[in-house]
Order: sequence, then C-alpha cells, then structure tokens
Amino acid sequence: MNDPFKQTETSRKELIAGEDAEGRLDAWLTAELSGEFSRNRIKALIEQGAITINGVAVTEPKRKIKPGDRLSVVLPEPEDPEPKGENIPLEVLYEDDDLIVIAKPAGLVVHPGAGNWTGTLVNALIYHCGDSLSGIGGVKRPGIVHRLDKETSGVMVVAKNDAAHRHLADQFADHGRTGPLERAYQAIVWGRPRTLHGTIDAPLGRAGDRTKRAVKRDDSDDAREAITHYEVLERYGEKPDASCLASLIECRLETGRTHQIRVHMAHIGHPLIGDPEYGAAFKTKANLLPEPAKSIVNGFHRQALHAYLLAFEHPTTGETMAFEAPIPDDMQQIIDALQTIEQPRS
Repeated sequence: MNDPFKQTETSRKELIAGEDAEGRLDAWLTAELSGEFSRNRIKALIEQGAITINGVAVTEPKRKIKPGDRLSVVLPEPEDPEPKGENIPLEVLYEDDDLIVIAKPAGLVVHPGAGNWTGTLVNALIYHCGDSLSGIGGVKRPGIVHRLDKETSGVMVVAKNDAAHRHLADQFADHGRTGPLERAYQAIVWGRPRTLHGTIDAPLGRAGDRTKRAVKRDDSDDAREAITHYEVLERYGEKPDASCLASLIECRLETGRTHQIRVHMAHIGHPLIGDPEYGAAFKTKANLLPEPAKSIVNGFHRQALHAYLLAFEHPTTGETMAFEAPIPDDMQQIIDALQTIEQPRS
C-alpha cells in the first residue's frame, strides 16, 4: 500500500466510473482506490483542486459521482511527515528544563495532521525548544499532553522530557480527581442556562465523522463519560422574565472529551457564539442584537471559548503551579459590546 506522504515523484491516476457508480466523490474515490489513501487525504486533494472530472477541476468532496465520469487524480509533491521547526511567535508564560507553558492563540493548530503539516504549535515548539522535544510522546506530537481546538485560545503546558511527559499525562488522565490539576474555561453563549450554575453529565461519542461529537445514550458503543460544571458570570440584555440575549460562563471539566464544552452547551440549548459546528442554527440570533454588538458578533467566525486557567503539579518539584491567560481581544470585544445593551424595562 502506497503512502502519499512518502512518494518521491508527482504521479497521476486516471479512473473511469463504472455503471454502478454513485454517492459522494470522496467516498467513491476512497473505495475505488481500495484504501490506498484515507478519506481525509482524498478530501484534502479534492479541496486543493487536484482532481478533475471530465476535464473540469472539482473542489467539492460531496459532489455526486456519475457512471461514465472520467477522473484524473494528481498527487502533488509529498510533504515531510516529520514536523520541522518553524519560527512562529510563541507567548511563553513559563519555561524550565522540564516543561513550557504557553498561551495559544486562536487559529493555531496544536499538532500536524492531514491538511495541517506546517504552521502548528508543534512546529513552533520544535524551533523554540530545539532537540529537547525529540521523540517525547511521538514524532508528530512531541511533548503534547493535552490539546485545544484550533479556534480555541488559552493556556497549554508541554513536556520537555520523557519523565515530565509521563507525569503530566497521568495528571490529565486523572482529570484532577486525586491531584491538583485544574482546567477552567470562559465562554460566551447564546441565552442563559436555566440555572446560574450546574453540571452537565451527558456521555459523548462520534457524530458520523472523524471529528464531530454528539451526546449519546449511555448504552451506545462509543459513549464516553463527559461531565462539565458551569457557572454564569455575566448576563447581557437580561429581560424581566430572567431570560437574556447572551451570557459569559465559566466551565470546569471533570472529563476531557473532544469538543466537550461546545457539545454540552449546545445540548442544553445554549451553544457558544460563533461555533460553526454546534451553533450554526443560532447564527441568525445576531440579528436580534443592537449595534455595535450585531456587527461584531456577525464578524466573529470561531467558537467564543478560551482556556483561561490551568493548574498542575510540577513533575520534578511537586509544586502546584497555576497559570492564567487573559481573555483574548476578539472575545473581549464581544463582551464590551454586549455590556452596552440596556436591560428592557418591565
């Protein structure tokens, strides 16, 4: 089986769809190539314009395949799967021989993967830390013991040696149940939860694809325990009936599932402002806001989520260390605008 990331020459594949060809282009092509390439790799190639149908470039993975279609698949020059150091600025909150703590900005992918082989936090760390990260936690994820979504900002800790990696990884696996690990987030959500503080205990699992998640029944095969504790910090545009347009909340995790806060808040009817995956149905709610909040929210294109606090036990000294990162400017701009909304009179 060929690995597209290890090929040394640009190659081209020519295919003709048979009489029974049907379904999405990315799914059909993945099956037709007999697993030679992953569906994510095929999808990336389509979006890059590397595939033509009947001589016309196609960039929509969901495009339907038809019997008789003639496909040309161009495999571009491969990218090195082993991450290299890149001079990407880092906001370093703390660093010693065992670890480094940084404030990750929104938009920065944590580790290399399909479609993001460069420009990641790992590339930046390799440049900053040099050989000290080599081999720790795997070639593509050196030193990484936890992650934040690409568009989530906030505090992260990265190990710089194997002992620190094991110690920190154990703390994150324990989720602070028996140790000092603490993770707290701030989020801006639509409306306000029914209670000003509470716990969301709802297992999560895959939602039909590799990345998206959904609340699952306890007896589902892929259901994994997920518990989020939340507290409403501020309410904006509050009405006499105690409802409001939006709220600033704090979330603390008892588990650490993919997209946990985003899915849980959407599950109780209060998705994060700007969330493209779990809050898309609420996008038009921005039209209910007065200016300038309306324009600011409409121009905000990521989930309003920030990991502002991280505390853990230092792997060598045993000291409990806590770090905070102030809420980023783009989220603060939303908060400032929402705070100007006057409460309607009863």
